[in-house]
Amino acid sequence: MGPPARKSKRKERLPHTDQFRFLDHAAINEDPAAGASSSSKWRLATLTDVEEVKTVARMLPIWATTIMFWTVYAQMTTFSVSQATTMDRRVGGSFQIPAGSLTVFFVGSILLTVPVYDRLVVPVARRVSGNPHGLTPLQRIAVGLALSVVAMAGAALTEFFLVGAGEAFTYIGQLDFFLRECPKGMKTMSTGLFLSTLSLGFFVSSALVAAVHRVTGDRHPWIANDLNKGRLDNFYWLLAAVCLANLLVYLVAARWYKYKAGRPGADGSVNGVEMADEPTLH
Repeated sequence: MGPPARKSKRKERLPHTDQFRFLDHAAINEDPAAGASSSSKWRLATLTDVEEVKTVARMLPIWATTIMFWTVYAQMTTFSVSQATTMDRRVGGSFQIPAGSLTVFFVGSILLTVPVYDRLVVPVARRVSGNPHGLTPLQRIAVGLALSVVAMAGAALTEFFLVGAGEAFTYIGQLDFFLRECPKGMKTMSTGLFLSTLSLGFFVSSALVAAVHRVTGDRHPWIANDLNKGRLDNFYWLLAAVCLANLLVYLVAARWYKYKAGRPGADGSVNGVEMADEPTLH
C-alpha cells in the first residue's frame, strides 16, 4: 500500500467585497494558459487570500482609534493613585486608607457594569435594534470611548467609575470584534491586535506625559512632583479633548466599516463556506 493521501488544506471562503478593489489585481491570472495551479502563491493569490487582507485593512482604523482608551486607562495606575496620596484619607482617629486601595472603585465599577449591561442594556437593545447580541462590538467600543471622554472631563473620584465602566464595554467589544472579524486563517492575530492596543496605549501615555512636561515644565508645570503645585486638571482636559477627537474619528471609521459575511451567530456557529480549491480572477 502506498502512503496515505494527504488532505488538502481547507479554507473558509469569503465573499468578494468592493472595498480596496485595487487589491483584486493580486488575484488576476495574467497568463490563463498556464493555469492557476502552476502559478506560485507569491505571484497569484486566491480571492479568499485577497479578502483576508482586505478584512485586516478594514480593521486597522478601528484598531488605531481604540488605543486612546488604554492611554486613559494608564492614568488609573499612575496619576490617579498619585492624586490619592494628596487626599485626606483618614477614617476615624487612627485608620488611614492606603492610596493604592482606591482602585477598588475602578474594579468595582467593572463588576457592576457587566451584570447591568447583561441584564438591563442587552434586553432593551435587542428590542430596539432587533440584534440578538444587543449591541454590536463596534457600538460597545463606542460606548467605552465615550465614557473615557467623560472620565477625563470629570477628573475626580468619578473617573474610577467611568473608566472602569468604559473598560467593561471597550474590553469586551474589542475582544469580540477582533475574534469575530479576523479571517479564519488569521485567528492567531486577533488576540495580538487587541493586546497591542493596550500596550500602545501605555506608550502613548508616556509620550504624552513627556511632551506636556517638556512644554509646560519651565514656568507653570502641569505635572509637578507635588500635584498640589501643578495643573493636573489641565492635563486631564487635554486628554479629554484628544479622546473626543479620537471618538469622532472612530465613529467615522465604524460607520465606514462593513462586517464580514458569515459572522458567528448567536449559537457560535459560522456561516462561512469551506472550499478546498480557491478561485482566482481571470
